[in-house]
Amino acid sequence: MKKTATPNANAQESPTYLPLKSWPDHERPREKLLRFGAFALGEAELLAILLRTGSRSQSALDLSRSLLHRCADLHQLAGMDPRSIAAQKGIGPVKAVTLCAAFEIGRRLASLPHQPRLKVSEPEVVYRKYEPLLAHLQKEIFSILILNSANVLIRDVQISEGILNASLVHPREVFRAAILESAASIILLHNHPSGEVTPSREDHAITRRLVQGGQLLNIPVLDHIIIGRQRYFSFKEAGVLGE
Repeated sequence: MKKTATPNANAQESPTYLPLKSWPDHERPREKLLRFGAFALGEAELLAILLRTGSRSQSALDLSRSLLHRCADLHQLAGMDPRSIAAQKGIGPVKAVTLCAAFEIGRRLASLPHQPRLKVSEPEVVYRKYEPLLAHLQKEIFSILILNSANVLIRDVQISEGILNASLVHPREVFRAAILESAASIILLHNHPSGEVTPSREDHAITRRLVQGGQLLNIPVLDHIIIGRQRYFSFKEAGVLGE
């Protein structure tokens, strides 16, 4: 009796896509970048370069497109933590940390002032520096900006992380950092993960408490700035600082 050949269970199926290395040179993201510059590439092509490889069923470019499709936009993807990115189909931890590192480098570059030391002349200066660092975060970060007598930024100090309340933002912790840096004044700064910037009752209460503390210590609180997505709120500009 003639035996019928059976497929080898260990044999790998042929990929159903065309790997990037089989594409014409002018269509491959890496070669395209070298020839035309990074600005000529779309978001998916740039992500594909970072991912380097695809999965068994998708090229790196297809994987990038799928990843962008599952997110509302690139901004949302950049705001995801490494574990959430790694959980996406075809990504994994190595690709996830590569993407997170690239996004963080971009944010830090975007936040760098054009001058070696940042002079805080108005709230928009603070917004331009810190919006790239804070607006994408999914949790609230409360920091203080420590200024010298010329309103030049000495450094920023993170005070708390999490839902903002009086127990997390204690005057003792805020002014300890200011005193250690010999601050002439400080600015309060935090983000709203929702993207909206309207201050809450707790925001007003904390501001009032810290303004009063600054008056006692002769370290004035010049402003409290809330960073949202492409917008900000300044207590000073609104005329409600300490009210």
